[in-house]
Amino acid sequence: MPLCASIYPYTLQFSFEARTSRGSMRERKCWFLKVWNSEQPELFGLGECAPLAGLSKETPEEAEGELSAWAERANGVAWTLTAGGLHDIYAFLSENQLQPVSSSVAFAVEVALLDLLQGGRRVIFETDFLAGKAIDINGLIWMGGLDFMLQQIDIKIRDGFRCIKIKVGSYNFDKECDILQYVRRKYFQLQIVIRLDANGAFKDDALEKLRTLARFNVHSIEQPVKAGSEKMEMLCRDSPVAVALDEELIGVPPNQREALLARLKPAYVILKPSLMGGLMASAEWIALADQLGIGWWMTSALESNIGLNAIAQFTAQYLLTIPQGVGTGSLYTNNFESPLQVYAGKLHFNPRLQWDLRHLFPSTNEEEPMFLAD
Repeated sequence: MPLCASIYPYTLQFSFEARTSRGSMRERKCWFLKVWNSEQPELFGLGECAPLAGLSKETPEEAEGELSAWAERANGVAWTLTAGGLHDIYAFLSENQLQPVSSSVAFAVEVALLDLLQGGRRVIFETDFLAGKAIDINGLIWMGGLDFMLQQIDIKIRDGFRCIKIKVGSYNFDKECDILQYVRRKYFQLQIVIRLDANGAFKDDALEKLRTLARFNVHSIEQPVKAGSEKMEMLCRDSPVAVALDEELIGVPPNQREALLARLKPAYVILKPSLMGGLMASAEWIALADQLGIGWWMTSALESNIGLNAIAQFTAQYLLTIPQGVGTGSLYTNNFESPLQVYAGKLHFNPRLQWDLRHLFPSTNEEEPMFLAD
């Protein structure tokens, strides 16, 4: 059965100005890879390619070009798989010289082909998550003015979150400490778990700031200094707040990953498949972390519900003991309706809800893909 492939561009619109220490975002451009076999065009797999400008190793333009070229090469290749998982997908890719290079492209290809393999139902991995076992998640608090951030915190805790993740590093540090003090005083009975994410914003005074933050019983801080900083090893060793690596893991070749973790010895690693080589690479990072006694959790890189669905199903394969970062589906005004639901501090999969992809595929006649098989 010949394989067919096409790609569709899409721009996700944030429902607010999403601020981090790297800047603000109002929209997110991504591309969707659609694959099917010519004998059953009604059944198709769908994967999301969503590089983050300034963070992904590939630029959006490079990702678009590679994904388009991949779709062109894939058309007409015999689709021989009838069962299997990631290892079988990569054997198929290798056999047909279709191995993706860029991280965001690898994620899109993996998910699209796994989806096709499962019958084009947006089922990527058969897990208890699909049968109703929810995933504990953290509630993400975005940067902004003091009132804006406090309002987000109150809403998240009211909605049942007992773990919140606060973006820090671009606001006045004393004000950020005031926010932490607010949480500890107002919600002391709830024992809220606080995670921080500095996105590499701390400078020479990083250790001093971490000692101050430790007073608020902070669970962890992601990427306190920029990736590659000579201070990171010292911070992982001496910080009173557990250090989690995030950007530090992006673009690290497979043969250097174990040495990096063994040298830095972080308390945790944060895994984002779109930025770290895809699902297969994420599985390899998890195996290394487990081997070295390093904790981990999975998080999205602000994908749409299509990418988020795949990440959640992948994550649900593992024994999870701490909240994950897969609750970002409500960030956009034009996200795709899906069975994913967030409530009571958990991500749920509701099989009674259907996928609605009409924004992506309004009509075959109305919107042609950027590359479509003959």
